[in-house]
Amino acid sequence: MSVRLASDLQSGSVVNFENAPMVVLKTQYNKSGRNAAVVKLRLKNLLTDRVSETVVKADEKMEGLVLDKKECTYSYFAPPNHVFVDTEFNQYEIDQEQLADLEKYLIPEMTDVCEVTFYEGRPISVVMPKVIIREIEYTEPVSRGDTSGKVMKTARLQHTNHELMVSAFVEIGDKIEIDTETGEFRRRCT
Repeated sequence: MSVRLASDLQSGSVVNFENAPMVVLKTQYNKSGRNAAVVKLRLKNLLTDRVSETVVKADEKMEGLVLDKKECTYSYFAPPNHVFVDTEFNQYEIDQEQLADLEKYLIPEMTDVCEVTFYEGRPISVVMPKVIIREIEYTEPVSRGDTSGKVMKTARLQHTNHELMVSAFVEIGDKIEIDTETGEFRRRCT
């Protein structure tokens, strides 16, 4: 842990603020004529995902945090937790609510390596690989004759039932690449 001045914080810095780990989303430094310089901070609580804004003096000391990160793979769902396993076969349970945006990509015994972030030994977040490959379980037939440009149709992923738009040539059983940051279809795998 290191001590940092509020004026030195940047987007992505992690600090202990009000006894909670917070990541800095945005900083705005203000120095007016007679008043002390202040920094307006937009913070995201890493435990609750709640975003808040606060103003602190520029010379206020804040405790910087270094979070542990481990590469893990997703193993299974044991309600209400998802279980991840590291390379040494240690298991980590992460609450279903924390992974609400990622559940559509989690399949039992998947081989994709995720990055799990820990705070005081407790897993608090998961980052999926930027690109994952999933199999199509169902897709709607495409209407013939539509040549108006990039023709897309709805498809459903196997295991998760998540639906997304794919190119017209994608069929049931095809494997596709998905960008996990945007949630969009990238291409069909051969």
